[in-house]
Amino acid sequence: MQVTETLAEGLKREIKVVIPKKDMEAELNVRLADAKDKVRINGFRPGKVPLPHLKKMYGKSIMADLVNEIVRERPTKILSERGEKSATQPSVAMTEDEAEAEKILNAQADFEFTLSYEVIPPIELKPTSGLSVVREVVEVTEEEVAEQIEKIAESARTFEAKKGKAADGDRVTMNYLGKVDGEAFDGGAAEDAELVLGSGRFIPGFEDQLVGVKAGDEKQITVTFPADYPAANLAGKDATFDITVKEVAAPAAIEINDELASKLGIESVDRLKEIVRGQIESQYGSVTRQKVKRQILDQLDELYKFDTPQGLVDAEFENIWRQINTDLQQSGKTFADEDTTEEDARAEYRKLAERRVRLGLVLSEIGEKAGVEVTEEEMQRALYAQLQQFPGQQKEILDFFRNTPGASASLRAPIFEEKVVDKLLSEIKVTDKTVTKEELMAEDEAESAEKPAKKKAAPKKAAKAEAADEAGEGEEAAAPKKKAAPKKKAAEDSAE
Repeated sequence: MQVTETLAEGLKREIKVVIPKKDMEAELNVRLADAKDKVRINGFRPGKVPLPHLKKMYGKSIMADLVNEIVRERPTKILSERGEKSATQPSVAMTEDEAEAEKILNAQADFEFTLSYEVIPPIELKPTSGLSVVREVVEVTEEEVAEQIEKIAESARTFEAKKGKAADGDRVTMNYLGKVDGEAFDGGAAEDAELVLGSGRFIPGFEDQLVGVKAGDEKQITVTFPADYPAANLAGKDATFDITVKEVAAPAAIEINDELASKLGIESVDRLKEIVRGQIESQYGSVTRQKVKRQILDQLDELYKFDTPQGLVDAEFENIWRQINTDLQQSGKTFADEDTTEEDARAEYRKLAERRVRLGLVLSEIGEKAGVEVTEEEMQRALYAQLQQFPGQQKEILDFFRNTPGASASLRAPIFEEKVVDKLLSEIKVTDKTVTKEELMAEDEAESAEKPAKKKAAPKKAAKAEAADEAGEGEEAAAPKKKAAPKKKAAEDSAE
């Protein structure tokens, strides 16, 4: 086998591989000899089929298998011998001339093919002793725990039917039919819908007009959908709702006690407080972790400057850009609404894609040198978490991960990345700083490398593992439930 480098520009490589026809024929004869004792051909006893006859009947198909095997296996061996790692699957190009291909299958011509790929650049790791982070810590107060339990109790509050007019805080059960320009719209009707007045669940003005209604009342109310309403066909439109009140119910008093805990499936109110405190601490801990991670990534971004494989950058950019356009479409917005242009947004997110790829390569090298590994147990937990997100689709998800090449990498990558971050945190200077929850949750725009510089944040990037729609339930967007406008936030900083 002859291997000749024909291109070496930056990270791009092109390799010409030639396997002489005599070597191809020799391997073909070996395989024919092996098949001689296995095939059954009429007129010949087992193992007595002459090789020329066997070659005439099966030579081309065996040679085709040999060619496919070479194309599948040799690139890995060639790159290993060259001491190179390909950023993506190498592209293989072979002759498209039918006559030439026929000669190769008949072992009458050398088998030639070309490998095209980008190499992962060598990364010389730098000392981590100069890295440092500030870890913001929030102390969870008793008042905050009590406030959260109050909200839980509010959601579990019972209501009792009452006579008389509905007041703020009462629950109204109703049928309604919404119309725009006299025509009913999708999602604008419901029966036995329950609404606590003052909860702010429906569009502005809807609940206010129900104050004072009684069971049996029929009423028409008029509202205007917000200009930023997620359903573009309703945004800014006037609408009427025909209401039939089925019941008015008053809220029962809230009591924080063991009975409340029991209703929630918890043994005591003290245990409920422990659980709530743990949940709040976990929420704050996640934000703290993300901010610490961002500090580490920002410092690594300053330390390491090298060309990135454009194939990886292209793939990362396409993932980001696809989600950007999905978000715009779902919110009914344009780039102009986000105070930017498509051209500028492309440029900014291209930079983000390059940053992610570069940091991903750096973290991979750090993890490899440190011997960081993802265990089978960790992979199983990650897979189980995926299954929980899609109830009823467990079989499809399992089949996807079993049958899709590289799918397991989407589970492994974030685990590996977090373990590398843990490794770095054990080596660098970490200073704890007690802050308020407002300070912790405040987004420091200067800290975020994900935002287009000196512009509004471009549309949000959906997190890879979450499909959270900040606007609400998607298909139910036309219902009168109030929806928040899509938040303009920085894309999550990740080097996956």
